Amino acid sequence: QVQLVESGGGSVQSGGSLRLSCTASISFNSYSMGWFRQAPGKEREGVACIAHAGNTRYGEFVKGRFTISRDNAKNTLYLQMDSLKPDDTAMYYCAARRSDAYLCFPEAPMFGDWGQGTQVTVSS
Repeated sequence: QVQLVESGGGSVQSGGSLRLSCTASISFNSYSMGWFRQAPGKEREGVACIAHAGNTRYGEFVKGRFTISRDNAKNTLYLQMDSLKPDDTAMYYCAARRSDAYLCFPEAPMFGDWGQGTQVTVSS
């Protein structure tokens, strides 16, 4: 089981930026990694994922504003979020899926290991 710890959340104004980080307890070279978010009263939705080889996929609502990346040497996943909107306010979770697939899909049921989350709040 992979332990994941997120950091980097906080409060920003609309149009601002945040960079989330997620550190894994083990080497995650053979894992697809993902970011998900959940706002109060809403279902968890996929923000982005990155396969072990670096291919990425984003939720439609991202529209070029976010960038997911990974540093396998540091076992750390990142999410750079720019042009933030109040609708981006949510708890953001990091997740891992053991997979050597070329592609990934930001679908929550496909990921088995989850972090505790970091809160992102965007004010207008």
